Amino acid sequence: MTSRKAIRSQSVDGLSDYLEKQRQLIEKALVGVLPAASSRPITIHAAMRYSLLGGGKRLRPLLVLAAAEAIGSERAKDLPSVLPAACAVELIHTYSLIHDDLPCMDDDDLRRGRPTSHKVYGEGVAVLAGDALLTRAFALLSEITPAKRYPLSLLLQETAMAAGSLQLIAGQVADLEAEGRKLKIADVRFIHERKTAAMIVLSLRLGAMIAGASPRQLEALTDFGNSLGLAFQILDDILDVTATSEQLGKSAGKDLKASKATYPAVIGLEASRKEAVKQTRAALRALDPLGAHGGRLRELGEWLLKRQG
Repeated sequence: MTSRKAIRSQSVDGLSDYLEKQRQLIEKALVGVLPAASSRPITIHAAMRYSLLGGGKRLRPLLVLAAAEAIGSERAKDLPSVLPAACAVELIHTYSLIHDDLPCMDDDDLRRGRPTSHKVYGEGVAVLAGDALLTRAFALLSEITPAKRYPLSLLLQETAMAAGSLQLIAGQVADLEAEGRKLKIADVRFIHERKTAAMIVLSLRLGAMIAGASPRQLEALTDFGNSLGLAFQILDDILDVTATSEQLGKSAGKDLKASKATYPAVIGLEASRKEAVKQTRAALRALDPLGAHGGRLRELGEWLLKRQG
């Protein structure tokens, strides 16, 4: 008889192999979505490639692919239909990181273990590189052949909403305005739900819609993404306090120095850890309507809670 420990080990090993395989697909696709490095003006395309192809967890494109798989349809196996969306969300995420690191924003010198874009190419080119990645993302989405249930206009509308002034940008603005202020936990949650969770929800919804999800499946993945995104950012807040810059690939302890709005700053480390576990459990429960098809997403949720960087 196979022990529970052995089954768990097989599951972890299987997830590791799955993540590596999917990352390779994503990395290969990302290389091909940008203009050639030799295209003029060379500087802007070098800056775009520097930030986009500089590593990272690739969480959002992984979630696009995993959400499509979780629908269990034949269409979910058609990678040419799903990969453009996976790449598009990573382009949007990378643009947001470039701008987030600028001196006028969070003023960071380190990202993904390397100097940030503005440290290498200057502030002007860094701003334009972010702009170019954002606009390229929408061009990629326009190439998708959508499922009948979800027209292309809906995919574009959802992406614009998630990346716009009511979600991603709203979170960034609220984050800037919160610096140095004494906040309630509801204020911090508002920031996290928009600055982080909104793009995680978008990733899941895009993958699901392209695969032809039913309304119930789409609702389950939306609920999963909301809780997962919040858990992910709370853990980021914790790691900023407990991990090293080498582990994180970015400057550790910077949130505290900048008096950022974080869960540990408001409720402390221990309560933050409990909240991350609570939100992860809520995320996993949300997957129940997907049955066995949600297994890979469950593993991803558990894995993210245990990450150290």
